[in-house]
Amino acid sequence: MLIHESAIVDDGAVIGQDTKIWHFAHICSGTKIGERCSFGQNTMVANDVVIGSNVKVQNNVAIYTGTEIEDDVFLGPSCVLTNVTNPRSQVVRRGIYERTLIKRGATIGANATIVCGITLGRYSFIAAGAVVANDVPDYGFVMGVPGRCKGWMSRHGHVLQFDDTHRATCPESRFEYELDEAGQTVRCLTLDEEEPLPENLSKGVTPYDDFKGQGASG
Repeated sequence: MLIHESAIVDDGAVIGQDTKIWHFAHICSGTKIGERCSFGQNTMVANDVVIGSNVKVQNNVAIYTGTEIEDDVFLGPSCVLTNVTNPRSQVVRRGIYERTLIKRGATIGANATIVCGITLGRYSFIAAGAVVANDVPDYGFVMGVPGRCKGWMSRHGHVLQFDDTHRATCPESRFEYELDEAGQTVRCLTLDEEEPLPENLSKGVTPYDDFKGQGASG
């Protein structure tokens, strides 16, 4: 575990092995953080927040009470999380914070805003600057203001283009995905969502631009 000398970690916070807390971060009492996480400069984790392992929190992100974050989540620079839908300075709502669940493998892009009380599904991908006020399905790709689901992203972060058989293949991992007949849910056929990535696929070696034009259909 690494805690920078400028960071503040309150008594009662539980931090897992090999987690790094960087410059001017503040981890509040009652927080539970897993292993191999990284909290960038000027981050804050409020009281009683639960965070899984291998979570990457980039600079200038505040995680408020009521938020639960599962393993392998990426929170981009200056993204915004909230915990009260209708805040008023004159009305104290401590103790009735709304729950926001960010499920395993989800990505929230830089400067995106997540309105509280929703669930971001496994491996969902929120584009930079999006404003999200509704639940997002597993592998859902959301962009815009207001945020709308524009498609589906693979576990490696590539847009999936489904063919007539409702199958698509990620151009990087070659994992195969299936879209249900109603066009509402996606599942990976190659690897169970609970399983970690194979070691040979857990480090990117090919620039994103190299995948452009390859397509991602089956």
